[in-house]
This record gives sequence, structure tokens and C-alpha cells, in this order.
Amino acid sequence: MIPSGFPYLEKLIGRQLAAFPGHRSFLEKRFSPAGRVDFTFDEEIAEKVIQIAGKNLDRICEDYRRLSGIVLDEELHFRRTGRYRLSTFAQADEQVYSNADLMSCYMNGLLASQLWWSNHTEVLQFFRDDFIGHNPNGFSHLEIGPGHGLFLYFAAASPRCKTVEAWDISDASLEHTRQALAAMHLGRDVSLKKVNVFDAPREQFTSIAFSEVLEHLENPRDALRILRGLLAEGGRIFLNAPVNSPAPDHLYLFETPEHLLDMIVDAGFAVESSRLAPCTGATLKRARKLKLTISVAAIARKG
Repeated sequence: MIPSGFPYLEKLIGRQLAAFPGHRSFLEKRFSPAGRVDFTFDEEIAEKVIQIAGKNLDRICEDYRRLSGIVLDEELHFRRTGRYRLSTFAQADEQVYSNADLMSCYMNGLLASQLWWSNHTEVLQFFRDDFIGHNPNGFSHLEIGPGHGLFLYFAAASPRCKTVEAWDISDASLEHTRQALAAMHLGRDVSLKKVNVFDAPREQFTSIAFSEVLEHLENPRDALRILRGLLAEGGRIFLNAPVNSPAPDHLYLFETPEHLLDMIVDAGFAVESSRLAPCTGATLKRARKLKLTISVAAIARKG
């Protein structure tokens, strides 16, 4: 499935297939040499996933199997109805966020998806190389909704990053991020704060990451307006959200990449570059035609 010389990737694939043997054909497609594969970057992510998982690696792999089934159910609903199952935060809070077992499964599964879903891996690499890799010396970085901590890790690990901060509305999520950063041996201080972006303090940053959050909001336009105020003049923002991507807590349906990119521009940003990453095994043309998931990442400045 993969060439020799990538021990972390080999180990993680082996453990995942032990928990989810029916996923072999999917992973073979994911790591096909003819596909969009950068094994060096994949190896780096596999190492980070294994570090974060620690003694719970088998649990991570099992929760990914469970999450795959949950997402498949949401996909079937989306295909039947043309919309996501939930539409309000109150619904998501009652059915997903208040369910501790489901949230644990969800967060663990999403960590594994950063490697198994090619669109997630492609966006993460775009963030590291094109966003963080081109930020100026001494940049101040904010991530809102840091989750599994991989995006935050790459920002904080940059020698050009002067300060790094992360906000979340959940104490449990912040603790999860704190533990993940420690497991990855970051070696520097990161300020983790319980902050609701809609009640954001009057601060400004030269670098902001807002990844896979817009689709969880009832009105993402309001969040984009607030983000523009948090971005310092000359700063850069990384925005990432999926289109046609049903999930247990996704509320806002972006139907095309242009739907999201136009909203970003309408909010007062100038898009510097973008990346459209279709789901594993699909070309961009096929994903557009069949309304399959496409991750849409944009690097922007104030317009």
C-alpha cells in the first residue's frame, strides 16, 4: 500500500485495518501512487497522531470506524433530502455536544481523518506550507476552535511565530488541545483561553486560523465580520470549510466552493490564494458534478 521507509504510517495503517478491516479498499485508494500523495508529509502526520493517541491508539482507530458509520448515515440523509439533518445550534447542542460518548468518538475520529481523508491532509499541508510558511517574522497567531491541535502545533512550531493563542467555548476542548500539544512535545507556551468569538475581546492578530468552524454556525457571515475586526492591517487569515459535507453537527450548507469564497469576499476580505480539495478518490470535476465533499481553504487579507 505504501513504499518502505515510512514506519509511523505503516504502523498506523496496520492498527486502523485491525479495527476496521472493511476500510482496506478505501485506504488503498487513499494512498494510491496515482493519487494526491505526499508520503513524507503523511509520515509526519502519522507520527503526530500516534503521539497524541499515546496508549489510546486502538481507541482512536475504533472511534474512526464508528465515525465513518455515523457520517455515512448523515450522507444518506443528505442524498435523500438535499440538506443537513440539523439547522440550529440548539439542536446540535442537544443531540451532539451534550453527548459525552459521541463527542469523544467524534474528536478521536476526526484526529484520524486528518490522515485518512485526503482532503483533510491536503488542507493541513496547504496551511503549513502556504499560510504559516509565508507569514512574516514575528507574527502573532490566533486559532479559534483548535480541536485536535495539529493546525495550532504547526503555527506554534514556526520559529517566526512570536506569540500564539487559541480560543474555544469549551473547557473540555481546550484541555484536549492542551494535552495534544504536550504529547507532540511542542516546547513553548501557548495561551489557551475560553472565549466565544461572538464576544471577542478587542485584540488584533497578524495571523488567524479558522478551520472547519463556519459550517457549524447558523450564520457564518456574522463570524466573518468579527474575524475581519480581529485581523490586523497587513495580516493574513486562513479560512477552511467543506461544501456538501454532511456530519452530525454541520448546520450551514455551502453548496459550491464559490458559495464560500464569495461569502469571504463579501465580508471584506481579499482572497490571496485558495485550495479546493475533493474527497478521497474523487476528482474535482466529479465532486462538483455529484455534489461530493470538497474542502475549500482560502488565504486572505483585509480587502
